[in-house]
Amino acid sequence: MKTIGLIGGMSWESSSLYYQIINRTTQEKLGGVHSAKCILYSVDFNEIALLQKEGNWEKLGELMVEAAQSLEKGGADFIVLCTNTMHKLSDEIEASVSIPLIHIGDAAAQKIKEKNFKKVGLLGTSFTMEQDFFKGRLLNRHQIETIIPDETQRAAIHRIIYDELVKGIVNNESRNIVLEIISDLIDKGAEGIILGCTEIELLINNEFTTAELFNTAEIHAKKAVEFALK
Repeated sequence: MKTIGLIGGMSWESSSLYYQIINRTTQEKLGGVHSAKCILYSVDFNEIALLQKEGNWEKLGELMVEAAQSLEKGGADFIVLCTNTMHKLSDEIEASVSIPLIHIGDAAAQKIKEKNFKKVGLLGTSFTMEQDFFKGRLLNRHQIETIIPDETQRAAIHRIIYDELVKGIVNNESRNIVLEIISDLIDKGAEGIILGCTEIELLINNEFTTAELFNTAEIHAKKAVEFALK
């Protein structure tokens, strides 16, 4: 079993979900009382969120590189970045270590292609929805087109993530807003919906919608177990 290096804390709410899924999946695959070998480097999300708001991606890159290098020195065999947004810095992280990074976009793309979908809706932070590091990777590497919500809808999702979900607040009114956005994306041609923020899974699941959902945190965490047990 390989040792998983987790960069977490962005937020700790989703990091705890990763930890649960990784260990539960490991036990399901190996039986008995098996659990995953992993090392967690957890950052202070307040610092990260402020730097994101300032657009200081250079400093954010330094923090992510420091975390990845610490995990490698600690004995991790590969890196899992427990957040979608910070995959904007995946190239910097990969260049700083000699161990692999399991990219959340590639893991999601594999599941989307298993459904033979060519066009999906993307929900996430404004950074993930508006910038090219996630949707560009899906298109250029996997030939998957993404549809994003309109400007007002993107602002609403971003607010719900940063004002509520990262604090563990699950609000029914906010859920209804996101469900309306999902319906709109389906009407515009999306064959499924990427929950491209690891916190959104705290709010939306198939109990509330019949849309095909691609839960990136769950997909990513299970991909980590698959890689660890190769």
